[in-house]
Amino acid sequence: MSDRDDFKRTIVYGDNAVGHLRKNEIPAYPRNYELWYTYAAGFNHALNKTINEIIRQRGKITLAEVNKVYDQFIAPTRIGERIDEVGGRLSEEINGVSGMIESSMKTASNYTSSLGVARQALVGTRDTEAVDVIVGNLIEETRKTEATNRQLESQLAVSRRQIAELQESLEAIRYESLVDELTTLANRKHFDQSLERLIAEAQHTNVPFSVLFTDIDHFKRFNDTYGHQTGDQVLRLVALAVKQNIKGQDIACRYGGEEFAVLLPRTNLEQSAVIAEYIREAVFSKELIKRSTGEVLGRITISIGVSEWRRGDTGSSLVERADQSLYAAKRGGRNLVRTERHEDVIAAMRVA
Repeated sequence: MSDRDDFKRTIVYGDNAVGHLRKNEIPAYPRNYELWYTYAAGFNHALNKTINEIIRQRGKITLAEVNKVYDQFIAPTRIGERIDEVGGRLSEEINGVSGMIESSMKTASNYTSSLGVARQALVGTRDTEAVDVIVGNLIEETRKTEATNRQLESQLAVSRRQIAELQESLEAIRYESLVDELTTLANRKHFDQSLERLIAEAQHTNVPFSVLFTDIDHFKRFNDTYGHQTGDQVLRLVALAVKQNIKGQDIACRYGGEEFAVLLPRTNLEQSAVIAEYIREAVFSKELIKRSTGEVLGRITISIGVSEWRRGDTGSSLVERADQSLYAAKRGGRNLVRTERHEDVIAAMRVA
């Protein structure tokens, strides 16, 4: 296929991507354009199927849904490509170091051989001129070996720095893969991994831990009224309130959309309910101001559900009880904390 054909084909994809951005009123940020370009190109069938289903149900797709689809289908690929790239460079550096070590060993072996030859030549030799020649050769071999070793040390120092930088890059990629970009909280992947680890620890130690599930009340209505940028501001505000009211061992995550989850190691249900109240009050105490206009938009409220690990729990059962507690808080009027021991939650679990 010629460059001209590539140009024509990709321009069509680009025009279609812009059309979808315009039709769905999605900001033309690079990541949003990338998602719609991928959609227009049609090579990611799972992505297209997900978007088509959303549009089929409502006729449009929201920015929040676009972000969710991007995180699900494109972001993992990007991180995987970067890991492959950094890993390849790291492998090259390690191979280079191996080559240097092999070269150094060869030089040392040659030097040892030279010493052996000189020793044999010196045995029984009384000719001073011959001794001078042998010693001169040894001095020259020693100088060559020293020069090779200095070069090796310099090359190893450079490789050590480069390997350290590549290791930092891998750590940064690993961190990025576990962090929500908007709120800087841990992401759903980190939550799932941490929950499995805490369950395994609790089964071994029998020390309880708890889960908080938090949802922003009427977030969709707020988002539709004031726009997605203000909606993002609300998400950051709630994330900050969560971070300011938990301890270093606790793990705060953006579970998805306007939902947040907090894992509280070595914390029972009663203690967790107190922490949940602190978070709820912290959010309610903050008055939201629209940055672009200075308009006071009022206060945000959240509802929180709390569950505690029981022996025999799976991640799903623990999350289900926290979720049921959250829905009880919603049914109770919102801006509330409910635990799995609340009567509404117990009744709902019996029905389920």
